[in-house]
Amino acid sequence: MKSKFKIPAIKWNPRFLTILDRYIIGKFLGTYIFAIILILAITIMFDVNEKLDSFLKAPLKATLFDYFLMFLPYFANQFSPLFTFIAVIFFTSKLADNSEIIAMFSTGMSYRRFMRPYLISAAVIALATYILSAYIIPPANVKRIEYTNTYVKNKKVEYGTNIQLQVSKGVIAYMSRYDNTTKTGYKFSLDSIDGKTLKSKLVAQTIKWDTLYNWQVRDYMIRDLKGSRESITRGMRLDTVIAIEPRDFLIAKDDQEKLTTPQLSEYIDRQKMRGVANIKSFEIEYHRRFAMTAAAFILTIIGMSLSSRKVKGGMGINIGIGLVLSFSYILFMTVTSSFAVSGITSPLIAMWIPNILYAIIAVILYRRAAGN
Repeated sequence: MKSKFKIPAIKWNPRFLTILDRYIIGKFLGTYIFAIILILAITIMFDVNEKLDSFLKAPLKATLFDYFLMFLPYFANQFSPLFTFIAVIFFTSKLADNSEIIAMFSTGMSYRRFMRPYLISAAVIALATYILSAYIIPPANVKRIEYTNTYVKNKKVEYGTNIQLQVSKGVIAYMSRYDNTTKTGYKFSLDSIDGKTLKSKLVAQTIKWDTLYNWQVRDYMIRDLKGSRESITRGMRLDTVIAIEPRDFLIAKDDQEKLTTPQLSEYIDRQKMRGVANIKSFEIEYHRRFAMTAAAFILTIIGMSLSSRKVKGGMGINIGIGLVLSFSYILFMTVTSSFAVSGITSPLIAMWIPNILYAIIAVILYRRAAGN
């Protein structure tokens, strides 16, 4: 028996992107790239003026390829929401002033349909922003930060005191002091605990890091406790594997920017397991990358809704409003990140508060613009 129900064939519509769509997308992305180039040119001038003495001391090749080639994508990506907003405000206001948008609507185009090429452009920017921040810029930051530490200002953390962390479940490591220049820790102990019972304890005068998780303990004593019995082993040198590295407890200011998003997630989980407290900056950076990606859509809708209608003051008023809103977004994100650092909110909430607030603004402005 043949079924009477037929599945309709799904055909790809070759005219999904019309000439008008391609025109708006080209204007959007072209203005976005132009804004980035313009701002980066100004940034280079200020940066050269500020760090001129350091640049003169450094090799020219290192300055060009290890610093500027790595710094410019980093800076552009950091301020991508600003560039997106300015691009939308600028070229949409120009379309409105030239009565091009009125001509589009006169053909029967809805405001929702008008928004489609804007969202496609925002998706392109959002995808590029995420790929850059998650996978491309972090390895580049390694070279950039190494350059600034060498020739501008050294911000490396070279020592730590009273270091205590959990190596694995029930295994606690402690160092009175660690010197990263010699890769040596002093007055080291490693406790193995089962519940509330101490099973073994290793103490050593010094411990030296080799590679990965390979450590060398010197002048050591190992106490093994089995019930009421205790055995003691002493020695002058012992090569052992302890699942910690100096980077687990020597955390510099910009270390979170050196890790790709998968590495960042893994690092946060590992540090939480070890009981390390000062990882707020890593959590903020992790959630910021996703929040910045979503911001491309939110700020595009706000910019389009503000500038798609003619106003008496012309393009200048729209650009002024756009600059105020875009800078306030970046400022607001900076302020809310301090909430996470102080413990008022979690890093996730702190990074998404600006997006939630500006998403509400975007909905209100969109409905207002579409209803006119």
